[in-house]
Amino acid sequence: MRLLHWALVLCVTTAWWTGGRTDGWHENFGYAVAAIVALRLAWGWGASRHARFAQFVRGPRATWAYALSVWRGTAPRYLGHNPLGGWMVLALLGSCAALCLSGWLYTTDWLWGYGWLYWTHFVLGWWLVGLVVLHLAGVVFTSWQHRENLVRAMVTGHKPAPGEHDIA
Repeated sequence: MRLLHWALVLCVTTAWWTGGRTDGWHENFGYAVAAIVALRLAWGWGASRHARFAQFVRGPRATWAYALSVWRGTAPRYLGHNPLGGWMVLALLGSCAALCLSGWLYTTDWLWGYGWLYWTHFVLGWWLVGLVVLHLAGVVFTSWQHRENLVRAMVTGHKPAPGEHDIA
């Protein structure tokens, strides 16, 4: 799971960096992003407990309750994704998928050169940047709030042992 996460970070960053080039790098990294997203979606429905979407994507009522507890400073620590993080996973994967689809459609004979598709892809790219900024802010805030280094946990796979009030 961590390998897919960091591969997605690398491929999205490289695709962003190479946007506008005509040597194929942008498109190749876009296809890599599409493959990673497809693998993650498959894994989200058929993998181990902690990787399943059903384990960490909560309903609107639970997510709102968690958001209020964050606001009050009483949010519980989750060993996996918290409810807001679960929805961010879906938003990031969905945005990556939409970017890949719009980029691929722009290369087809059918839709080549359409301005609306170019602008859709462009806006989705900036939308993804905004989501990444929110994601990173959430990671920093949650790391600070619970006094744990979530980035290190995403590199090593190890988090402090669960406490009495933590949610698995």
